[in-house]
Amino acid sequence: MTSPIPGPTGNDPVKAAQAASAAKQAEGKSKSIADKDTFMKLLVAQLKYQDPTKPADSAAFLAQTAQFTQVEKLEDMISMLQSQRMIGASSLVGKSVTYMDETGAMQTGVISAAKLNGDSEPTLRVGNTDVQLSKVTEITQPTA
Repeated sequence: MTSPIPGPTGNDPVKAAQAASAAKQAEGKSKSIADKDTFMKLLVAQLKYQDPTKPADSAAFLAQTAQFTQVEKLEDMISMLQSQRMIGASSLVGKSVTYMDETGAMQTGVISAAKLNGDSEPTLRVGNTDVQLSKVTEITQPTA
């Protein structure tokens, strides 16, 4: 019988699964659905191809399950945090801000839009300039 995951790990499905998981993480793929599916496929492969005379350590499976649950909960928290950041940034639309530009000079303008680019911090649109929220030093009501 051969290992379900080819590679330098030989016929040890646990090592093969760990190597595949490490390779996947190194590629930077962090979508929760793909990670959940991959985890379940690896778990099933480990169970299916384990040597009946040397069953996998149940403590190792329990540890993997606990790690999977932690990762899943962290992804949920990150998603909630991103939502909160976007709500906070969008509430600034129409406000007057003072911010530091790329040259270190202080600029003032009115926020016309807010956006969230991936995992980065919110970006505010002030005039024709995109300003990171961390560069904002003051927020006020616009003067009429």
